[in-house]
Amino acid sequence: MSEYIIVIDEGTTSTRAVLFAADGTAVDSCQRPLTQHYPAPGLVEHDAEEIWKLTLECAQTIIAKAGGADRIASIGITNQRETIVFWDKRTGKPLAPAIVWQDRRTADICTALKEQGEEAVVQAKTGLLLDPYFSGSKIGWALENWPQLKDAGAHLAVGTVESYLVFRLTGGGHITDATNASRTALMAIGSGGWDDGLTDLFGVPRDILPDITDCAGDLGTTLPEHFGGPIRIAGMAGDQQAATIGQGCFAVGQTKATFGTGAFVLTQTGTTLRQSRNRLLSTILYQLGGERHYALEGSVFVAGSLVQWLRDDLGLIAHAADTEKLARSVPDNGGVYLVPALSGLGAPHWRPDARASISGLSFSATKAHVARAALEAMAHQTHDLKTAFAADGADWAELRIDGGMVANDWMAQDLADMLAIDVERPAFVETTALGAAMLAAVGCGMYKSLEDAAVMRGGVQRFIPNMEKHARDARLAGWSDALARVLQ
Repeated sequence: MSEYIIVIDEGTTSTRAVLFAADGTAVDSCQRPLTQHYPAPGLVEHDAEEIWKLTLECAQTIIAKAGGADRIASIGITNQRETIVFWDKRTGKPLAPAIVWQDRRTADICTALKEQGEEAVVQAKTGLLLDPYFSGSKIGWALENWPQLKDAGAHLAVGTVESYLVFRLTGGGHITDATNASRTALMAIGSGGWDDGLTDLFGVPRDILPDITDCAGDLGTTLPEHFGGPIRIAGMAGDQQAATIGQGCFAVGQTKATFGTGAFVLTQTGTTLRQSRNRLLSTILYQLGGERHYALEGSVFVAGSLVQWLRDDLGLIAHAADTEKLARSVPDNGGVYLVPALSGLGAPHWRPDARASISGLSFSATKAHVARAALEAMAHQTHDLKTAFAADGADWAELRIDGGMVANDWMAQDLADMLAIDVERPAFVETTALGAAMLAAVGCGMYKSLEDAAVMRGGVQRFIPNMEKHARDARLAGWSDALARVLQ
């Protein structure tokens, strides 16, 4: 009897497989770290063959624990968005490094296009801005600079990570779901198809791109040799859209924030495509039966990766969890502010050239103040986004949070205090995987709708604002000064 759903959750720093029961219980998981490659300042790459091998290993391990392929009703896939993979259609083998979403190598290309007046056209068609974050400029750069891609000719395939995984799993299916397609800057999100003007703008031949599909349904079947039998792929979405689904944000105005490697806030806008006037993004939240639901999004490039940097590169902490204890050990930040522009600044500033800073240091400052400033930066960046959402007429009544960082109770409370709204954290914070499970459950007929599948979400905990206005205003003023120096 097929009673489980398996989710492949291919993130930026790790890949894993999670086994879900029909009620949303995470039964088991297998996770492997991914190697981060930094060939030069501003460049971030992954080995796509490593992604495939570790993803397959994790999935095989979990399926074996579940009792074999016949116990799996369907597979859901969720992935790091905007990261782009280049492979040979004959073998499925990668032809070049995967260029990661954090990569800044096309900053000059995007700047030149802005100066040519192209950003307004790109935003009108895609809901996105001209920034090296998005896939289109990455693909164009690679085609121009990596000869082996030209040499591949008609055998070249290009896609985001879920597209690459489906190709390898099915032995040749070349598709992408609508949410991931909407992050390439090559898709007209109002009509739902690749746009010739955009592909020409970035120098991307249309025939190397995958077909665009719904986020749930019959998306392919795995080769029997991978898992000892075929398994249907029935759900796919980019990680932030999947997390929004996993948080049950199905009503217009409902908002979630995921604090993973970066931080990403999405507000559901229904079937209406809303363009931002405050440098937020419009994106497809999910597509079912050809009908697209949209969201406004604010993207912060550095969140959990900041704590990882404090741990691995500065040696300031031994474990990520140490930040909570350090933050609680001092009464305030001691005037220390950390602007985490380690990969530039995302929304609402969009400054790929910005660089991080730690300001307000004195002999009285300790590593506890720096660690606290790092956590406070999460609330400060989120407050900047809330201000932009409000200016677009989409202010938040509450915020649903998830991701690895929000296990930190101090940070969750700080978000509530600085945003002055209730913050809700689910008992199961890995809502990215849960959202993919919900899509796969709908895609294979386990549930009739995403609203029905929302029963998989489980219990929640609420954090209520508990900070005086004058203290909040003082913190925000200090952040504003520190940010202004970075943006000079």
